[in-house]
Amino acid sequence: MVIIWGFNWVVMKVGLRFVGPLNLVMQRLMLASMVFLPILLLRRRILPRDRLTWFKLVILSLINAASMICTNIGLVAEASGLSSLLTYTQPLFVFCLAVPFLGEEVSITRMLGVFTGFMGMVVLYAGRLRYQKGLSVSFLLLILGALFWAIATVYYKKSLNYVDPAIVNIVQFPIGALFLLPAASGLEGLTFSIDGSYILYLLYMSVLASAVGSTIWFILLRNEDATVLSTSSLAVPAIALIFGGIFLGEKIENISFLGLILIFIGTYLVNRSPKKLEISRSLKT
Repeated sequence: MVIIWGFNWVVMKVGLRFVGPLNLVMQRLMLASMVFLPILLLRRRILPRDRLTWFKLVILSLINAASMICTNIGLVAEASGLSSLLTYTQPLFVFCLAVPFLGEEVSITRMLGVFTGFMGMVVLYAGRLRYQKGLSVSFLLLILGALFWAIATVYYKKSLNYVDPAIVNIVQFPIGALFLLPAASGLEGLTFSIDGSYILYLLYMSVLASAVGSTIWFILLRNEDATVLSTSSLAVPAIALIFGGIFLGEKIENISFLGLILIFIGTYLVNRSPKKLEISRSLKT
């Protein structure tokens, strides 16, 4: 998942040269829906039948669509590396939401891991942050996209953890595409590039990043704490940095290697068993 999503930042950045962000997300979701449908029919998966589950799935679909819209609009004006940095403020939001809404353990080790991992990201992109002039609209949109993603993560873990991840995706992708259709039509006009390169980029985003990557994400989310999984995913911008340097010519500075080390340390700390250092136990003692 980390490798697929890390390279996807390069693919999205290049894909936005062909169509606008709303069209890109809509086409990505529509194609991902088409990929999933025959697979699910062959495996005879059963869609949920109760209205409450469908209502929850619609809510999740809209939150995820909003996250993708904010991220792709922000990515138009920002470098892929900086965009991934801002998007992966998500673990900080997840940590703040998972404790009150999911009752996940708050430990000194886990808090230190989240902080260390995020500081690793800051160090990773320290050179590029020097050139950031204030808070641009795209900057804020990328952070808003991270917040929506965090909300979707906690919402799924809280309300839809019992639904098969493949079912979640086969429902949320077409709903998200239909939600985007009028917005893309009104704001950008419906456009599609027949360039062979764009079609390959779209296939990667739809089949691998959305269909495969999102399914792996939800499978992991069913079995791991949201904080653990979100912090572990900080490896994605590290991979994005490497791929950005290889394929987009984005400069990788020496200090970036320190950032990589901090990210891996943070991931290790968050994945450690926190039982001996739970703050709640310390307070009771």
